[in-house]
Amino acid sequence: MNPLARRILAASPLALAAACSTTPPPGAAANGEPMIYVSSTHSASSIASCLKGRLPQIHESRDGNATELSVGSRSNESYHVTLTPSGYGSTIRVIHGNSRSDDPPEPELRFDVARCAT
Repeated sequence: MNPLARRILAASPLALAAACSTTPPPGAAANGEPMIYVSSTHSASSIASCLKGRLPQIHESRDGNATELSVGSRSNESYHVTLTPSGYGSTIRVIHGNSRSDDPPEPELRFDVARCAT
């Protein structure tokens, strides 16, 4: 593999992390709009396992073919993650939960999602 191709492959996770770090428009969280919406070549179960290993207090459930992850308390989640299978892997959608808590802090969550998606 040539040096340019190596650099591009090495920068891919950083590009995804940068894409995941955009700030949603004002009021987006209140409207249930995703703060993170990204596609991955990994399966939903693989991403769920990865996130469970990185984030505290994850509760998993199923809704049809989608995997739902609540981050934080079940009754007062900080974030809600939906992993939906697609033809080439899965789609990750993250919204703020019912809680105004940022546990874990949002930059940490974004980093963990980016790591598990790549």
